[in-house]
Amino acid sequence: MRRNGPDSFYPRPSVFLLVRRAGNLFAVVVTGLFALLAVSFLVYLILYVAHQGVSFLNLDFFTKTPAPIGGKGGGVVSSLVGSLLVVGLASLIGIPLGLLTGVYLAEFGRGGFAKSVRFLVDTLTGVPSIIFGLFIWIVVVVPAHSFSGVAGALALSIIMIPTVTRTTEEVLRLVPNELRDASTALGASPSRTILRVVLPSARSGIVTGIFLAIARVAGETAPLLMTAFGTPFFNTNLARPIDMLPLRVFTYTLSPYETQIHQAYAGSFVLMLLVILASLAIRWATGGFRRRR
Repeated sequence: MRRNGPDSFYPRPSVFLLVRRAGNLFAVVVTGLFALLAVSFLVYLILYVAHQGVSFLNLDFFTKTPAPIGGKGGGVVSSLVGSLLVVGLASLIGIPLGLLTGVYLAEFGRGGFAKSVRFLVDTLTGVPSIIFGLFIWIVVVVPAHSFSGVAGALALSIIMIPTVTRTTEEVLRLVPNELRDASTALGASPSRTILRVVLPSARSGIVTGIFLAIARVAGETAPLLMTAFGTPFFNTNLARPIDMLPLRVFTYTLSPYETQIHQAYAGSFVLMLLVILASLAIRWATGGFRRRR
């Protein structure tokens, strides 16, 4: 029925419904296209790197040391071992510091000091990674008169701290205060409440932040150029210059020889594969593959 009166110019409810559906469809299509565009760049990058380097992934690549300049064959076993050692040491330093800092900011951080710590952590997040390498070069490498794996681990650990800290703080803030109040009402101390109630409740988010921090530093190159430096020889002594996969990829990309350039692509593909596997491990560890009910 046609409506008469001062509000007769308003469209009918069915028109409102059509406009809302059209707007919703437009938003879904636009966001879907942009998501497809973002994913297409990632897929193209993975496929291109795989095309250039997969043919050089063989047993020798993972079991032999780098070949002499211009020589064919060789591998990156020294780089893989060095990456495991340096990233492992960086994790032992950076993860506890970032985790404890995040717990402090979320559970006890009040007042000006906490604001200063939070501001410094946010500032570290935006600092270029090469600055951390320069800092460690000044305070560690120069006094020791030698590059070393320890210096590389220190630079990487500084990069890990803000990521772990911010993730831990944000995840802990999502834990309901009712859980803390219930634990306190049962007679638990604040420290016991954090260890037995709060941290287990936020375990999935904390693990995700830790894996993201490890995945980020595993591919860093700039800070390692002034700390670990790299070496073509197999070395497990962290007190001496040590090779790492990002450094080996960087070195091979500067080579004029086609074999080493393709090995650089192969090393890049290995790094990308490790990041993908780490992401899948995060999903599995945090229950992300379970079907939501």
